[in-house]
Amino acid sequence: MLTIEGVWFLIVGALLVLMAIGRKIVERLPMTGAMVYLVVGFVLGPACTGLLTIDLEGHARLLRTLTEAGLVVSLFAIGMYLRIELSNPLWRLTLRLAGPAMLITIAIMYAAAHWGLGLAAGPALLLASALAPTDPVLANELRVEEAGDDEPLRFALSSEGGINDGAAAPMIYIALALCGVPSLGSDNPWTFGLAIAWGLGSSIVIGWALGTAIVVFVTRLRTRYDHALGLEGFLALGVMALAYGATLVVDGYAFLAVFAAGVALRRQEMKATGEKPPNEVLESVERGERKEAATDPELAHAYIAETMMGFSVEMERFIELGLMVLIGSVVSAHWRALLHWDVIWPALFLFFIARPLGSSLSLVGSSLDRHQRFLSGWLGLRGVGAFYYLLFSLERAGSATVSSLSPIILGTIVLSVLLHGGTATILLDRYLRKK
Repeated sequence: MLTIEGVWFLIVGALLVLMAIGRKIVERLPMTGAMVYLVVGFVLGPACTGLLTIDLEGHARLLRTLTEAGLVVSLFAIGMYLRIELSNPLWRLTLRLAGPAMLITIAIMYAAAHWGLGLAAGPALLLASALAPTDPVLANELRVEEAGDDEPLRFALSSEGGINDGAAAPMIYIALALCGVPSLGSDNPWTFGLAIAWGLGSSIVIGWALGTAIVVFVTRLRTRYDHALGLEGFLALGVMALAYGATLVVDGYAFLAVFAAGVALRRQEMKATGEKPPNEVLESVERGERKEAATDPELAHAYIAETMMGFSVEMERFIELGLMVLIGSVVSAHWRALLHWDVIWPALFLFFIARPLGSSLSLVGSSLDRHQRFLSGWLGLRGVGAFYYLLFSLERAGSATVSSLSPIILGTIVLSVLLHGGTATILLDRYLRKK
């Protein structure tokens, strides 16, 4: 007798096997894994089979928690990819894109939402702030290819995705305050400004301190006392959870803390290994010599960093699959609302005007050439981060305030997955061939 549990095991198993077998084929086509997962979620949703029915408002807390956990893993993985000295000018591109570019994009989208859609100040700023950050989970094709990759465009897009989900949090809180939802210090502009400064500063300090302290402590235990060996996956998840939880406790912006922890952990590996890439340091290590590598003072930092990053990246692939299937199911339940012009034009306005303009203005005088600036303006995927802030706002402000924004945010995610996902591989391949 065929049960619903059996059907689900068949669906999930078939999807995992097909993606494992066909990954190379997908990479060669103008499509991404996120497209496949989104379509699968839509088919499983109410519009087709009805096997996966999710109430966006009723399940907002659960969906927000799942999305939050997924972003934490992705942000930590990105941080560990960025094996570049903090004094390197490439970090200036990060600050330009995660700071001025995002704020300009928010300002332009706020104007479009306020005067174009007729939204009040609070909801208009909430919509603009939720859509401004680029997505860290879906940007696998844009990310640096390995730790130490210093290709400027890849580095800029990767590091931007690592920072701006957390950097958008102050604007979200300001928007919620305009909607009548109080937060730390929001009853007074001065205290609110101090709360924002505290949130940003405490996040970076806590994440950096925890990432540094834990890896130094574990490496010392391994190299001096032959303890704390193995279970790097547990260690990676532990660092993520500690950084995120500690920052939440002190009212910081925890996404920034997780990213900072990943960068700090990689920084310790750089200090120990030097300029030689970690994959070269470990290339002579045989599979049966892992314990020896973990306890060798010359190899331990590279070993722990690479194994933790490898685990995080593998986890991230599962998270991308799960979250995009969930988003596809939600889209399946609301697809008719997504077909209205008032839903479509704000997304197109973001892709073709707000993001390119914000990116171009912020990169004036930077080291990127005209072609790189064009690509950085176009390749700003929206996905899991926007979905998270939609759910976060639903919990805080309620459906009366946010329900009118839901179709726009969902429609933007779908169009971004299709338009950006369909062009990212082609544009990047052409760009890299010309270099």
